[in-house]
Amino acid sequence: MARSPVPRAGKASQLRIIGGQWRSRRLSFFEAEGLRPTPDRVRETLFNWLAAYVPDARVLDPFAGSGALYLEALSRGAREALALEINPATLNSLRQQLLTLDCQNAQLLQADALQYLAQPAANPFDLVFLDPPFNRDLLEPVCHLLEQGGWLAERALIYTESETAPSQLDLPLGWQLHREKQAGKVHYALWRREGLAEE
Repeated sequence: MARSPVPRAGKASQLRIIGGQWRSRRLSFFEAEGLRPTPDRVRETLFNWLAAYVPDARVLDPFAGSGALYLEALSRGAREALALEINPATLNSLRQQLLTLDCQNAQLLQADALQYLAQPAANPFDLVFLDPPFNRDLLEPVCHLLEQGGWLAERALIYTESETAPSQLDLPLGWQLHREKQAGKVHYALWRREGLAEE
C-alpha cells in the first residue's frame, strides 16, 4: 500500500483545550503541510454531540496532527486513546504535550495510518476521529480498513472531516449519518456504526 507523503514541520502554533480536566490549557504544536487543526467552534459543536459518549470510551485518532481532537477527548474522560502520526516533529510535539499534561492513558505511535490499519485490531474502539489531510484520497480507504480490520466496536461513533459532502462519500455499509454541519469548505459529520460489517 502506498505510503502517504511526510509533510515537513514548520513554525510553532498553539491550540486551546475547550473542556474537561484540562480546560483552557494552551499547548504548542508544529505547523505542517496538510495540517488543519479542527477550529475551536467546530470542536465545541462536536463534543456537545459526543457529551454522553466520550467518558470511558476507547478512542482512536489515525491522523493526530496537532492533537486537538485526541487531547480534547482525553480531557473529557476517555478511558484510553491511541493516536497515529507520521511526521516526526509533529509526533515529538504531541509527546511533549502528553508529558506536560501528565497523561497516563494515552498511546502515541509514529505510523502511516493506511499501513497500520491494514493490520487486524487487537481491541475495537468506541470512538474514532478521522481528520486526514485533504486532497490525498485518504478518508474513504481508511474508513473501509477500520471496518475490515475489526477496529470498530459494534456501536462505534466515527467523526469525519472532508472536502466532500457526507452524502457523496463512499463509506462502509451500516454507517448511518448521525449529525452533520459545514464550516466554510469543510464538511464535518458524525456517523453511527450499526454493526453491519463489510463482507
